Amino acid sequence: MSRKTKSRLLFLIVLLILGISGFYVYHKFFGASVKLSKNYTFIYIENGDKLEDIISSMNSEKIISDTESFKWLAQKMELDKNIHPGKYRIINGMSMRQIINLIKYGKEEKVKLTYNSQIHDLDEFVVYTADKLEMNESEIEDYLTDEKKLKDDFDLDPDNAFALITPGVYEVSWAISTEALFTLLQHRFKETWNDRRISKAKKNGFSVPEIITLASIVQSESSIRGEQEKIAGVYINRLNTGMPLQADPTLKFANKDYGAQRVWDNHKESNSPYNTYKYKGLPPGPICLVGLQAIDATLNYSKHKFLFFCAKCELNGLSDYSTTYEQHRKFAEKYQKAMDKRGIK
Repeated sequence: MSRKTKSRLLFLIVLLILGISGFYVYHKFFGASVKLSKNYTFIYIENGDKLEDIISSMNSEKIISDTESFKWLAQKMELDKNIHPGKYRIINGMSMRQIINLIKYGKEEKVKLTYNSQIHDLDEFVVYTADKLEMNESEIEDYLTDEKKLKDDFDLDPDNAFALITPGVYEVSWAISTEALFTLLQHRFKETWNDRRISKAKKNGFSVPEIITLASIVQSESSIRGEQEKIAGVYINRLNTGMPLQADPTLKFANKDYGAQRVWDNHKESNSPYNTYKYKGLPPGPICLVGLQAIDATLNYSKHKFLFFCAKCELNGLSDYSTTYEQHRKFAEKYQKAMDKRGIK
């Protein structure tokens, strides 16, 4: 065999070795490395986590089988210097390189916080939020009991802090800090409470927290804008004449009987400051998360002389309004009979 032939043969062997090595490296680091029993899973990277913590999380989820290769590539790609905390979706069939880039560039899965009527009070807000995010309940509670922060950020206090939550969907990082979360809530709060609405509240003789509290009762009574305006007018008339509000929704809140369809005498025995049958004036804070419609309906309440209202016996969402208790009792009896007839307890 000539020298020239040997050189060519050696060259071909080297090419073959390089090709095989390249093929191995490609499939090792760039090919499908994740083999899950489902379409995807999540890993959660906490603030302060190191590369070793990430690897441990992936091992617990059985995402990678060759941890040494992953660690080597992660260090080469400088993941250890670019770790972004958050929630990450790992899809079946991903390569090591794809996983590393996901975390390195912070391509996290946002968490949706849905604050709606299912959140009845601050305790439920704390539990729900802490369950969804990295932060713990005590961090949230510390903020909600910090009088200075509540005053500076929302002009609220611990008694009416529930008013700071504007209902809606918030998309946030799983690893968001408590400060950042409340900054987001503050931004949404200020969007609602612009100069026009604040001025309107003052013109009507109320502070912002008082309007939110009154609107929460109005919203709990009806979801119809026109009815909300008339009901707000009734409650404001009662406040102006020194009458107790006697608002049934506050009794449900006071007794934490949120699903009650009817209010009975035993509900009125509660010593809670939210019992507006026993204590005059507005309760300490809102009894539910308040939407913009109810706020505007309360700010633009109907001016009339009614002091009483009762749901119509047709149960169609509308109410009968009265100026005297005697007239109100007649409407109330019809309503009670309609409820009894339908078996609503």
